[in-house]
Amino acid sequence: MILQSAFPPCHPRTLISTHMNPVIIIPARMASTRLPGKPLAGIGGEAMIVRVWRNAQKAGIGPAYVAAGDRAIAAAVEKAGGQAVMTDPDLASGSDRVWAALQQIDRDEKFDAVINLQGDEPLLDPALVKTVFGLLRNPETDIGTLACEIREAEERTAPRIVKAVLEIAPGRTRGRALYFTRNLAPSGEGPHYGHIGIYAWRRAALQAFVQAPKSALETREKLEQLRALVLGLRIDAALVSARPLGVDTPEDLERVRKIVGARS
Repeated sequence: MILQSAFPPCHPRTLISTHMNPVIIIPARMASTRLPGKPLAGIGGEAMIVRVWRNAQKAGIGPAYVAAGDRAIAAAVEKAGGQAVMTDPDLASGSDRVWAALQQIDRDEKFDAVINLQGDEPLLDPALVKTVFGLLRNPETDIGTLACEIREAEERTAPRIVKAVLEIAPGRTRGRALYFTRNLAPSGEGPHYGHIGIYAWRRAALQAFVQAPKSALETREKLEQLRALVLGLRIDAALVSARPLGVDTPEDLERVRKIVGARS
């Protein structure tokens, strides 16, 4: 079966400029099953979302905004000198929140690339933001993301670790994503890669994605990036050395607090 591209025929990819004008958008909302109020959790005297925003700014590739689902989040970011945009708290996903924020930030469509960062990775290395954005230099790439080799035996079978099935040549650090799954894949000898949920979107790709209905595979695996693949969008991944330490539980939060405390 041939997948139809999400782009209309009048949008030839070969004419996409590699000189792009990116914006960074960090979706955040207070609702969290395992850690309510997570964006405002204090880490070293600052709210978690403020630390994420500061690291985004340090990447130096473009302005950074927080797409806030709650006024308290926006207030914390603005108090720290950042920029926040209010979005509907009932939006279905972070991608929908990013798109909603972009409509407010950029009505003139000056930004043609959007970096979507996670709001619960306060130790994110700004260099990773540059790495994921760099994938869009390939005019064939619609979406860039990151992955790292899985080295812990427990993580190979853990559903919480999303596996990226990549077509990547030996010795290379970039490859094309063919599938994402919570099961161990592919079979046979060789490395397995865990997906890191940071994305660089071409604006047209993000628009096509959020305007499309959920796909059957997306619903089955509970992985929204599968919708992009079903649409025919090309996702490329860059390999990095380690997964950023995210905060999903109170134990994760204490671990991050200890790391920040040791650095200060």
